[in-house]
Amino acid sequence: MKEIIKSHIEAHIDTVRKFVNEMPDIEGVAVLCVEALRSGNKVLVVGNGGSVADAHHFAAELVGRFRKERRALPVIALDINPSAITAISNDYAFKHVFARQVEALARPGDVFFGISTSGNSENVLEAIKAARQAGCKVVGLTGRGGGNMKEICDFLINIPAEDTPRIQEMHALVIHMLSDLIESTLFE
Repeated sequence: MKEIIKSHIEAHIDTVRKFVNEMPDIEGVAVLCVEALRSGNKVLVVGNGGSVADAHHFAAELVGRFRKERRALPVIALDINPSAITAISNDYAFKHVFARQVEALARPGDVFFGISTSGNSENVLEAIKAARQAGCKVVGLTGRGGGNMKEICDFLINIPAEDTPRIQEMHALVIHMLSDLIESTLFE
């Protein structure tokens, strides 16, 4: 058991080192979000499986609070309505489950986050296309080189890893960094 624990810790540390060396434009993403929120726009977030948990986490940090007592920020995780998800999946197809919601809720100037460890989740890719059509700026959180998302995002935060647990661990770190930067900048 100790060897398994040690291997997870070492793999995590290795991924963090690679991430620091590649240093994606997290500051640019934070500035994008701050400008949108200052202008009265919102942030929309989607993901599948573990990435939907990350979407919820990001929304919770900004609607609730990260560290500071402050007003709530308009951030919506688009997977929270099971009626919409099952109706859209049934009436259209699962690949449209987020795109239809983006079509309904997104406005020019909003920021859209698509989270996919592979960068190839079909429903996230469709939602990105809908967000771009709606006039949103698009941020992708990925791993494995970014997949198909790397070509269609304004900002791509790609975790330099192939292993889903390592990618998800780093997505949580990115969410905390962005939450801290957004909150600290908006509520100095």
